[in-house]
Amino acid sequence: MTDAVVFDLDGVLIDSEPLWDDVRRGVVASAGRDWPADATEALQGMSTPEWSAYLTDVGVPGSAEEVATRVIDGMVERYRSHLPLLPGAVEAVQRLASRWPLGLASSSPRRLIDTVLESAQLTDHFRVTVSTEEVGAGKPSPAVYNEVVRRLGADSSRVVAIEDSTNGLRSASAAGLRVIAVPNASYPPQDDALALASVVVHSLDEVTVEVVEG
Repeated sequence: MTDAVVFDLDGVLIDSEPLWDDVRRGVVASAGRDWPADATEALQGMSTPEWSAYLTDVGVPGSAEEVATRVIDGMVERYRSHLPLLPGAVEAVQRLASRWPLGLASSSPRRLIDTVLESAQLTDHFRVTVSTEEVGAGKPSPAVYNEVVRRLGADSSRVVAIEDSTNGLRSASAAGLRVIAVPNASYPPQDDALALASVVVHSLDEVTVEVVEG
């Protein structure tokens, strides 16, 4: 039985990973530094303090807070010019919100979470939204999912998460949620992380009430 559903944001509802990658690469390049070969995958799921510290370690000048502001400002500009909602995102949220209370567990900072949900007119569909910057650690730590479940007043074993990335799948599974994986073709999760999912689908159109209940 399912009591609630928790969505990830980046890579599940919006195709933001390429934008994050592009904006961060631009910040690193403007500092005259090389982009580490493993940076794109490593940064997925990190909280704002974690990824901004990573970029300063790579050699981007300024404090972690200053670097974070620079990147987030770049993301806001991109979202204002075009919000990259994934196909079926709005419909999936509306469909599941008609049946269960919804939560959001995102690695995006609060400013971007609110910008996306307001722009997509989805704010009222979510009972709880939590950013990893508001908890102790980013994904793959279970902290953000633990906090969403706590605020929903639910039992984690009766909550379903919808995730796409390696770190996201590990985070939700470690928090004790059942997981539906919607792998992002551009950034596919590692096989061992994908194996943590109870169900793997190819698009949000397949995330139906029947699939979640099953």
